[in-house]
Amino acid sequence: MLLGFSVQEAAAIGIIGGADGPTSIYLAAKMAPQLLGAIAVAAYSYMSLVPLIQPPIMKLFTSEADRKIVMEQLRPVSKFEKICFPIMCTIVISLLLPSVTALIGMLMLGNLFKEAGCLDRLSDTAQNALMNIVTIMLATGTGCTMSAESFLNYQTILIIILGLVAFIAGTAAGVIFGKIMCIVDGGQTNPLIGSAGVSAVPMAARVSQKVGQQC
Repeated sequence: MLLGFSVQEAAAIGIIGGADGPTSIYLAAKMAPQLLGAIAVAAYSYMSLVPLIQPPIMKLFTSEADRKIVMEQLRPVSKFEKICFPIMCTIVISLLLPSVTALIGMLMLGNLFKEAGCLDRLSDTAQNALMNIVTIMLATGTGCTMSAESFLNYQTILIIILGLVAFIAGTAAGVIFGKIMCIVDGGQTNPLIGSAGVSAVPMAARVSQKVGQQC
């Protein structure tokens, strides 16, 4: 806000730190539609740069011993739990935050398709053909909002820089909280799990796994 952005614009820019393209676009469309193009470009750019940005931050806030910690699965997760999870998440989150029902509903519907076991055709379509179609439509729709007057300006540069700061801060915060959990539970939690929590899935988790294996 010190740089001239309103509260709504600052919130829309800050969500870039979550490295979640669809969420960034959804929030920008709701709170700062005039910045939609710049925020979308920044969010997807940093999502693609996760393997370059995250490893130095992980190594900065963790020791080699921390990164060597091997975490075991606590217990097997039953099929019933896997099916109930997306349903309960949608109900609870929709009651608490009705404005994000569409966003969380799409996420959990895809999860339900995958875990149900009897919707293989729908799951395959959602993961491949439908995903590609939606990506093209989303990119085209977002691109239509990016006129030269609204995109090629000083404000766009600020958004890209602030987005990078937000992404670095989000990754660092995750690793730091992972470190705190490691201290609290006596060294059973690998702090790299914190950086895997960034929404750029599954790339963030793969980067955490790769950095851990390098030790």
